[in-house]
Amino acid sequence: MSEINSHEHRLSLSEVLDWMVADRLVEREVAEALKSERRLHGNKVHPLVVIADQKWIAPGTPVRLLTLEALTEWLAAKVGLDYLHIDPLKIDFTGVAEVMSSAYAGRFSILPVQVTTREIVIATAEPFVREWVDELKPILRKEIRCVMANPDDISRYLVEFFNLAKSVKKAAAKGEGTAGLSSFEQLVELGKGNRQFDANDQHIVHIVDWLWQYAFDQRASDIHIEPRRDLGIVRFRIDGVLHQVYQIPMAVMNAMTSRIKLLGRMDVVEKRRPQDGRIKTRTPAGQEVELRLSTLPTAFGEKLVMRIFDPEVLQRDLRSLGFSDDDQTRWHQMSTAPHGIVLVTGPTGSGKTSTLYTTLKELATPEVNVCTIEDPIEMVEASFNQMQVQHNIDIGFADGVRALMRQDPDIIMIGEIRDLETAEMAVQAALTGHLVLSTLQKSRTDY
Repeated sequence: MSEINSHEHRLSLSEVLDWMVADRLVEREVAEALKSERRLHGNKVHPLVVIADQKWIAPGTPVRLLTLEALTEWLAAKVGLDYLHIDPLKIDFTGVAEVMSSAYAGRFSILPVQVTTREIVIATAEPFVREWVDELKPILRKEIRCVMANPDDISRYLVEFFNLAKSVKKAAAKGEGTAGLSSFEQLVELGKGNRQFDANDQHIVHIVDWLWQYAFDQRASDIHIEPRRDLGIVRFRIDGVLHQVYQIPMAVMNAMTSRIKLLGRMDVVEKRRPQDGRIKTRTPAGQEVELRLSTLPTAFGEKLVMRIFDPEVLQRDLRSLGFSDDDQTRWHQMSTAPHGIVLVTGPTGSGKTSTLYTTLKELATPEVNVCTIEDPIEMVEASFNQMQVQHNIDIGFADGVRALMRQDPDIIMIGEIRDLETAEMAVQAALTGHLVLSTLQKSRTDY
């Protein structure tokens, strides 16, 4: 690696492009053209970000786009550092925020990502800026291991981790210094009268907003806020599997639950019985998202689960849901049959409902009568005739199917087959000339 100048300095676009030419990742003429173009813009942007914006394709097969992540991994190997993709689900942000101040981290564009009893792992996108290593070693009294990470991720999470850790710390301090939940609920009641919340309440607002945006980024289907004996646990369900995101003080968790219940028009004070609610919010891209809320009293307090429904699923096609060409062909043959029954199975959060809604959207033409019976109606669509289960007046799935059979349906969607009576009605409908679509819940251990 003799061509690399390892003295203390920040990476330049020119040297990174020269390394790429040497490794035959880009033609020299193309690299020189980019150098000439960027000389007019200065060096404010990290060179890897500039190169990734060109959307170059690496030579050879298979075809590989030189994304920012791919370039970071290549550069890490080039300079002899371990490469790390920052996964927020695996980072204890409250722990890493104790290592250094946000100002210090921002000054050197570094981010602590792991703290153990023996070492601290710190991510950087500037492998030849090492001044901070010598400064931190005597202060932290631990080994420091540098890893190379995507510069955009470092910039983003540097802000998010430190801000969130600060909000949790301040909210926890407020909870310890007051009557905790009761005090927060009194402030909630004051808020209903259009009075301003005090500064500490804004920390709870920030935590809840960040939690939602974080869940949308991670493509989570459910958010669990669970009380334990001494602290609260936040978990996301992603691709059917629950991942623990982080732990929060009980005072903060209680305040978060109260704020979410308030936004969902639920009874904030009532904690002895289960409640349901809904909230509409937006993703970072501005798309509307609906959250279905469910609370449950447990031994250590009130547990809250938020199911995330993305209305955009009705505009998606099967390919965007992960169907291969062969899968799409087979699914199209089944879902366009004049009669029969098609069951979608899988664990919670695996995409059963999304698959059915996408399919029904395609099938719901003006010539077809599509009827659904759901518990509850998860996404409202004008081209369907949607009916909701009403347990309080003894209208279950089986009763709903009987009613729909008298509505001259072509296609019937049953939200879930939960009992023998519903299964018998579904089979009967399929045998009498209707196409029936439904879901069956399966445990992951059934596969």
